[in-house]
Amino acid sequence: MAKNEINVAPVTGKADLNAFIDLAYRLGRSDPNWVPPLRNEVVELLTESKNPFFEHADVQLFLARRGEAVVGRISAHIDHLATAMDPVQGMGPGTGNWGLLEAEDEAVAAALIARAEQWLKDKGMTRVLAPLSMSVWEEPGQLTKGFDHPPTVMMGHQPERYQHYIEAQGYAPAKLLRTYELDITKPFPPLIQRIVQSGERNAKIRIRNVDKSKFDAEAGIILHILNDAWSENWGFVPFTDREIAYAGKKFKPIVREDLIMIAEYEGEPVAFMMTLPDLNEKLKPMGGTLWPFNWAKLLWWLRKPKSRTMRVPLMGVLKKHQGSRLASQLAFMMIEAIRRNAVAHYGATRGEIGWVLDDNQGMNAIADAIDSHVNKEYTIYEKSL
Repeated sequence: MAKNEINVAPVTGKADLNAFIDLAYRLGRSDPNWVPPLRNEVVELLTESKNPFFEHADVQLFLARRGEAVVGRISAHIDHLATAMDPVQGMGPGTGNWGLLEAEDEAVAAALIARAEQWLKDKGMTRVLAPLSMSVWEEPGQLTKGFDHPPTVMMGHQPERYQHYIEAQGYAPAKLLRTYELDITKPFPPLIQRIVQSGERNAKIRIRNVDKSKFDAEAGIILHILNDAWSENWGFVPFTDREIAYAGKKFKPIVREDLIMIAEYEGEPVAFMMTLPDLNEKLKPMGGTLWPFNWAKLLWWLRKPKSRTMRVPLMGVLKKHQGSRLASQLAFMMIEAIRRNAVAHYGATRGEIGWVLDDNQGMNAIADAIDSHVNKEYTIYEKSL
């Protein structure tokens, strides 16, 4: 093989997997806004026996080398729950994905993407939606706006040059995902305050904290609402029971009862809003490792987290109430309850909502009504094979 020739090969064995993981830390180190994930979390994501995503997906990791040097990586995957969805929702039969792209230069990226596409074609796929790293519920999309500040917890951050690498391979935007930020130290506009106060006087409405002592039951309520509320959304893929348990285990350490709300109407849980302290603020200086003393710092922070930023990654209202005045009123009431708690109990000054689909009129209208603005955009691309 010529010295400058790029060789892309499947990941096989522990040494390759370590090289796959290490590359992101090496390439990301020079980006002041990249947040190194904890290495053990990345290992778990990529380990078939630990991540329930593999139970309904075919996954292949690839490494690119020039000579002996590792210069790029990519994952190719087919989520069989996604291919079973209605094509009008974005996924559907014949749709595969790639993600976890890291490349030293455009030639490497082109070789990696071509190899991932060939793997998908060999598996019978006719279309690609990418990047997804790896599930749509994890880190979907390529960052295309907001490179100048770090991502919040569970959001991705990729170099701007990757956008050009992807588009140069014939990919066109399929969907835009937005995050909104706002100053939560300020009261909401008077109209929103009146809507909240009206709801607080309505005996049929109850906004309550989750009860962590009933974690499994509360998680079940939230997942029921989520699966109903999001079932017709673009990109929706249902959670399996194992994924619900897996997510619950991962979320539990940063779940705070007064930051996750369930809205009840006439005694029935009909909506929820989940908010998380921005763990990334604590992780950023740790360099992806808990050793030697970062584990103690993290445990201390988890006991009583103080965070400048709060992120709302998920919310939902049962379909039967969507589009109604009640739906927006419940959303404003939950946002206000969480805003008060975040400022009073965690020292937060900034909120981030998202991601939100660019054509989700209801959520975009709510974001506009509370004086938030778009701070990041992520693009999911598509290409026919």
